[in-house]
Amino acid sequence: MARVVAGEVESRVQFEAEPTAYRWIFYRGGGDVWVRVLRLAHGGEHDNKGVEIWSAQLPVGVLAGAVIRCFDEVARCYGESAYRSTWGEHFPRAELEDLRRLWEADADAGEPDS
Repeated sequence: MARVVAGEVESRVQFEAEPTAYRWIFYRGGGDVWVRVLRLAHGGEHDNKGVEIWSAQLPVGVLAGAVIRCFDEVARCYGESAYRSTWGEHFPRAELEDLRRLWEADADAGEPDS
């Protein structure tokens, strides 16, 4: 998500729910992002093998803010230590703070001068 906020045109992330995988594809155009979520039988499959289970076009700031709020809520509910024991990975604190910084800078850039 941070790459999209920073201006990258396309970015992807995949969540494994073995053997199923959920691939999120982000396409940025101006101030909006088109999001596609695909369910794939196996994570290595091509996009065209997936079933689109959700898509939307959203303002970049709205989507980034939602992602930040969700990760903040996960950290609040589980704690960063329990996150690792639940999901087998460290909580992505540095990545979350990078996203938050980019999101705030993007929001500041969009405000008219006073």
